Amino acid sequence: MVNRAFTVLDMIDIDLKEHNSLNLHCIGGRKGLTREISIPDLNRPMGAIMGFYEDFAHQRIQLFGRGEVSYLRKLEKEGETDTIEQLFAYPIPCCIFTHNLCPHKEFFEIAEASQCPILQTDLGTADFSTRIMRILAEIFAPRQSIHGVLVEVYGLGILILGDSGVGKSETALELIKHGHRLVADDVVNIHCVNGNILMGAGANKIIGHHMEIRGLGIINITYLFGVGAIRDSKEIQMVVVLEEWDSAKTYDRLGTEEKKMEFLGVNIPKLEIPVKPGRNIPAIIETAAMNERLKFMGYNAAKEFNQNILKWIESDTVRSVFFGHDDII
Repeated sequence: MVNRAFTVLDMIDIDLKEHNSLNLHCIGGRKGLTREISIPDLNRPMGAIMGFYEDFAHQRIQLFGRGEVSYLRKLEKEGETDTIEQLFAYPIPCCIFTHNLCPHKEFFEIAEASQCPILQTDLGTADFSTRIMRILAEIFAPRQSIHGVLVEVYGLGILILGDSGVGKSETALELIKHGHRLVADDVVNIHCVNGNILMGAGANKIIGHHMEIRGLGIINITYLFGVGAIRDSKEIQMVVVLEEWDSAKTYDRLGTEEKKMEFLGVNIPKLEIPVKPGRNIPAIIETAAMNERLKFMGYNAAKEFNQNILKWIESDTVRSVFFGHDDII
């Protein structure tokens, strides 16, 4: 989850551009801008302002569209404020009015008295809802930091893990020289989106695209290889674990065994690659990336090979049985 309390002021101050911008500004209740947003969801409070407060989702951001504002104007004409006072009796995080709509004077006064922030945006209700839900899902997503290198190889996000000194950064550097892209080196921040997608990024945007190479020092990938050699974030679709070659260990030679590694409750395909002099690890990872893409498309070379072997054995056995007996006349 978020590392600290996420407040209404934080939501206003999020630096978002173009199609992600919320266009929010405060029009009332500024003393409550430090209120915490604890649930990444919205509530349309039409039922509440009509007087129905059973199961009122007061912990959520309250979103007022044209329908809610029309009913508020009706209450204003009738001089009814009881349901509005009851609304602000709950510790709601804030109220947001879309379409540049604005509540009436009594609504403002009651909100100010309860120190509840009133925000306004020029976006339509549907558009704003889509944007804020996407942003809140990102902010409240479960997170984990891990020591490794994240690269994009043939469009596939590959997280390279292994003990210190095994050659993770050197392998990534060779992949970058082949035209692939670096996402993060040393520390990779992982967060889960929608419960089944793992996104990885650098722990620090300023130093995230620097790389430490033993014997050489710190290098700047952006300056050396250009902006086309980096990415800010990428979905993690495969894990490669580099380990020192162990002659006593039996390594998978067919690829029929599909191993997984779990992060934040999501299982990702895992490949263990033994490292020793003479092995071209970057080439193996490139091949693994292409092979994994084929699996996504429904083709599994290892399974097809295994099936062909079984068919060959069966056909050869049948032939031996047939020709191994004398014909009976």
